[in-house]
Amino acid sequence: MRTRLYVIWDNMKQRCCNPHKSQYKNYGARGITVCDEWRKSFHSFRDWAMENGYTDNLTIDRLDPNSNYCPENCRWITNKEQQRNKRNNVYLTCNGVTQLMQDWADQTGLSPSRINLRIKAGWSVERTLTEPIHVSMVRHSK
Repeated sequence: MRTRLYVIWDNMKQRCCNPHKSQYKNYGARGITVCDEWRKSFHSFRDWAMENGYTDNLTIDRLDPNSNYCPENCRWITNKEQQRNKRNNVYLTCNGVTQLMQDWADQTGLSPSRINLRIKAGWSVERTLTEPIHVSMVRHSK
């Protein structure tokens, strides 16, 4: 029986070692590999996983997203945490504070798409994050 952990192990190897897989371009083609210990032995990977907090609600994450899958560079985190550790995340600095666009959105009540539109329209980060949304008055005919 293929367990969830086995599937994680197999997918990790495929995206790093199989150029025919769609995710290879983001992993193997960038030089990201799986350490020999894990690549050659599911049991070795499983033992590491169980000793390092694996549960069925967690995903494998690389601390340095530009480095390899190996015990020194991997951990188990939630999917929500995983989404915060992506290469395409956007960081903004406002008044000396740098954080993810999503964090600014949560803090200001603006949607990430509105923040992005304002930045693309040439607004400064400070103006983008501090100017309220202007709602036009809609007149109703009677």
